[in-house]
Amino acid sequence: MSATSASVSENTRDLEEGKMAKTGNSQEVLKYFSLVCLTLQNALLILVMRYVRTREGDMFMATTAVILSEVLKFSSCLLLILFQEGSLKRFLQRLHEDIFQQPLDCLKVSVPSFIYTLQNNLLYVAVSNLDAATFQVTYQLKILTTAIFSVFMLKKQLSKLQWIALLILFVGVSIVQMQPTADKKDAKEEKVTTEQNPVKGLIAVIISCLMSGFAGVYFEKILKGTNQSVWLRNVQLGMLGSVIGVITMLIKDGESVKEKGFFFGYDGVVMFLVCLQSFGGLLVAVVVKYADNILKGFATSAAIVISCIASIYFFKFQLSIQFVVGASFVMLAVYVYSRFVPAPPKGSQSA
Repeated sequence: MSATSASVSENTRDLEEGKMAKTGNSQEVLKYFSLVCLTLQNALLILVMRYVRTREGDMFMATTAVILSEVLKFSSCLLLILFQEGSLKRFLQRLHEDIFQQPLDCLKVSVPSFIYTLQNNLLYVAVSNLDAATFQVTYQLKILTTAIFSVFMLKKQLSKLQWIALLILFVGVSIVQMQPTADKKDAKEEKVTTEQNPVKGLIAVIISCLMSGFAGVYFEKILKGTNQSVWLRNVQLGMLGSVIGVITMLIKDGESVKEKGFFFGYDGVVMFLVCLQSFGGLLVAVVVKYADNILKGFATSAAIVISCIASIYFFKFQLSIQFVVGASFVMLAVYVYSRFVPAPPKGSQSA
């Protein structure tokens, strides 16, 4: 009897170990798959956005694209929550308890929602005035702004190497911005149909980075202070963002929308861009869950390289010494900042 029990126990243990091994392998595959998707999303988003904002033909209104992106975001999160709850009744009960019965909680989320909506509109302004590669490098300043807001708002501790990485990041972006501007002949070769203003683009990027840093840290603070899931918070962000986006559209493009229609200038490429922008935030959430900051840093660096190579082939982008040096500094800074994260104090749990 004891031999039989031992045999059964051993078989059970083997089955459990097999299940754990399969789970570990599946998580490993999901981790690298999500990183590859994040790399492609980061690169494609800027390249496609640059293409649709500089090509010939009818120009769509950026404010409408931001609205559609927010609608897709919270619709996708609603489906994820429905899948997690397993039944329509529990799904509706969850929404009623966590959203409709907590108006003050939703009011807190309206702050980052408002900022993210304005930031997404600014990104269209920036990428319309800067080439894709320069924008991709300069936009990494959001790491600097996020770090600064994290120190002041969340009392986070940065290692000495992380502070050095932030300094390298700032220097790298400054070098990139010092590169010689393309002459009129190059602009014609790129077939840019809108007037380019690099100063305007740079200002838009800097403001976007400031907004991204503050909103990201504020949102993180909200997540740590409540028990709601990331998907539920994204539902709140998307719903409020849609409302704010409509108000922004009416103020900026109200007359044009009435005259030409909401979907003026839309085609398959624009809809693809909307999907990229919408699912990017959800993809980051998956990467944060299954990967780590180091691999996320590699994904960011790889996206910069892909954007540079693609810009050379598709947008006649000309590499300069300043750009190569500056971009190298930025990629080094991203890696160092992600690699040398200080260990949490003893006795405390990591977030």
